[in-house]
Amino acid sequence: MTPTQDEPCVLAADKGCHAREQLKTLEGGVWKTRIAEPEPAKGDLRWHGDEAAQRAVYANRARLKSGIGRETMRRRGERVERSFAHILDRGGMRRAWLRGRENIHKRYLIHVAGFNLGVLMRALHGQGTPREATEARAAFIFVLRTDALVVFGLIAVIDAESAALVITIALAPTAN
Repeated sequence: MTPTQDEPCVLAADKGCHAREQLKTLEGGVWKTRIAEPEPAKGDLRWHGDEAAQRAVYANRARLKSGIGRETMRRRGERVERSFAHILDRGGMRRAWLRGRENIHKRYLIHVAGFNLGVLMRALHGQGTPREATEARAAFIFVLRTDALVVFGLIAVIDAESAALVITIALAPTAN
């Protein structure tokens, strides 16, 4: 469903995405922003005659402080921030012992893809880890990597029903 003026879509983000120009651009459109506001560097905000930015920031602040805004940010924290914390802390990605930003990016991409595969399998079949998948009668997990893409797949028979999940990730070409 595409958002319209009559049925706008909610855009929730953290304070790193809060910028006056972005809020002005999104104001009055099909997106209702609920973007956390950072503390001003030197106390009060200075508008210097930019009334459109002031209206956009104040409207965003009002939506953010409403009951729906608080609930939206709470759900965002549960779904987004919790998964990042899980990947970084529990998954060991806070410190990666690889050389080069590209190699770390590849490792992070594979780690997040595995996490998302577990989330999808848990949502579809109630089993998201290999230990949970032992309850299945038969399961086949595969990973295929070429220069252009990585494919993760799982085929399982659970309660006399077969299920398959395949995730394809296109890799950007790297210069060696």
